[in-house]
Amino acid sequence: MPKLSTVLWFASAAAAQTVVVHPKLIHDVLANPGMGIQTFQRYNGDALNSALKWSEEGPRGPLAAAAKPEFPASTIAYCRWFWEALEPEQGHVRWDIIENALAEAHRHGQTLAIRLMPYDQKHPLPLWYQKSGARRANAAGAPIWEPDFSDPLYLKFWGDLVKQAGRRFDGHPDLDTVDISSVGYWGEGWSDFMPAFPYQKKLIDIWFDAFPATRLLMNFDEPQALAYGTGRGAGWRLDCLGDLRPKWAHMLDFYPEQIARTGIQDVWKHGPVSLETCWVPGYWKEQGWDVQYILGEALRWHVTSVNIKSSAIPPEFAAAFEEFERKMGYRLELRRIEYPGSVRSGSAAPVKMWWVNSGVAPAYRPYSLALAFASAGAQAAVDVPADVRKWLPGDAVVEEDIDVPRLKTGEYRLRVALLDPRTRQPAIRLGIEGRGQDGWYDLGSIAAR
Repeated sequence: MPKLSTVLWFASAAAAQTVVVHPKLIHDVLANPGMGIQTFQRYNGDALNSALKWSEEGPRGPLAAAAKPEFPASTIAYCRWFWEALEPEQGHVRWDIIENALAEAHRHGQTLAIRLMPYDQKHPLPLWYQKSGARRANAAGAPIWEPDFSDPLYLKFWGDLVKQAGRRFDGHPDLDTVDISSVGYWGEGWSDFMPAFPYQKKLIDIWFDAFPATRLLMNFDEPQALAYGTGRGAGWRLDCLGDLRPKWAHMLDFYPEQIARTGIQDVWKHGPVSLETCWVPGYWKEQGWDVQYILGEALRWHVTSVNIKSSAIPPEFAAAFEEFERKMGYRLELRRIEYPGSVRSGSAAPVKMWWVNSGVAPAYRPYSLALAFASAGAQAAVDVPADVRKWLPGDAVVEEDIDVPRLKTGEYRLRVALLDPRTRQPAIRLGIEGRGQDGWYDLGSIAAR
């Protein structure tokens, strides 16, 4: 018969044995912050645009409630407004329009991505600007009043609007991204009256000055501007995803070469790639365009978000879009965790984790990796040093000695979550089983002594 001391030693050793857990993967589409299919000029649950149409006029207040549409759950509402709507009178800006949009996005469980647009063919520059003495680039009598983008008055008045927007909204917790938009129709960066690059540069720099704490997206069309803006740290966006017209197509004759020539292939590692469809998916179907090729190219470009203009996805495309949603942006999976089966309260304990990002891009916000010791409706959480923004597609290993909180002796459940650094609440849905109603993921038992 063994001595009591021997029995106690074996019991202690068994309790201290290392626990290894391999969480079970799931294959659901995950609606996570800052990524996925966006709503456009509306919010989660609002009615979709009919047929192949959409509106370029952003919402000016809450929209009418609608029956639940057949549309992916969205974490980003993308809205844009024309200058004439925002500043109908010089110096009197309707900031309530953007404030209402931020509040509506929050109410619908989304953040807001925005663009301020100078004008288009149907929404002219503000009348006060046309009468300000500013230079016109095209001949009087032409149907569209085209500004001279090298005019100091354009930089002043448009720059004032951008600066004021930055003072009000930069760093807002519900503001996802802001488009850099100063030149041409819809602010897309191209025009028949392009200014020399030094003037373009000034019109780009005003955005970096105004929004140092908010992610910026550089419009795609002008190569020198694209290279400059992304070189300063912006992500990028393009607005004709899907175009496969037979004679000349953005997807075949422009986008791939522009990406290579401007050297923006690796921008996705530090800034998001956001795409907008040419027309809408229903139009792709009408034209017989290859949806697998289109979405495959978007993944190859490391897409994080897509604006399909709040248009219905054709049933024939549903499976392709679901698979696309599983791969776009980030998808974080805890594949293995190793930890001691027993820890001493207030001490340090070794933890090893193997994570996989099975998406095509990282998360761009500094979410906090945390472990929690849970028991009887209460838990104590500790942060684990890790920069989630560096978890590019592929494998990541975290090996740390964590600080065990002061715990009463007993059995606990070890849990994991990625927390919003502002709210300290779980923010990310993981590609594994075990998620509780509070967003934490259960991993296994652990004893405190």
